[in-house]
Amino acid sequence: MRKLVVATLLTLDGVMEAPGGEPGHPHTGWAHPFMGTDEVAHKCAEALEAGSLLLGRITYESFAEGWSARSGVFADKMNAMPKHVVSTTLENPEWSPTTVIRGNVASAVTRLKSEDGGPILVAGSRTLVHTLMEHDLVDEYRLTIFPVFVGSGRRLFPDALRAKKATLRLASTLAFTSGVVVNTYRPSREG
Repeated sequence: MRKLVVATLLTLDGVMEAPGGEPGHPHTGWAHPFMGTDEVAHKCAEALEAGSLLLGRITYESFAEGWSARSGVFADKMNAMPKHVVSTTLENPEWSPTTVIRGNVASAVTRLKSEDGGPILVAGSRTLVHTLMEHDLVDEYRLTIFPVFVGSGRRLFPDALRAKKATLRLASTLAFTSGVVVNTYRPSREG
């Protein structure tokens, strides 16, 4: 059984939107000032460990644009690894190897998890992550928390999910001198 890992960048106030300079958010690019050599090395190791990517369409298109023309250890891994994109509108994805998931996302992801291979890495992809949470498909949350708050924006944990209590167990913490902290949590599925 493959492990599904949600790896996301968050502000202290829980916003995951526009960490890298995406247009349309008043505080876009909030992660950049904190991404030093150690933080970049951590994200590279995370990608190298992954067996495949699972992304929503918006994140997929952003990643395809940002990584497909690049080279280097991280870019080479991103470009080569199997990618699964959840979309009802994407036709003929050009960033290969890519498989489009349509229809019942929970069933498709359950099938992916049952296959052989390394961890399935989910980056960004807020709407997809909410669906995965709703169906208890996340095995690990790697929350990279930046020492900044932006006051508004789309959040990892939406109000709608608060009606459903979930207990997480802290598996590890990694702190960088920049003030960035990576907390890894695993769901406590008993009781």
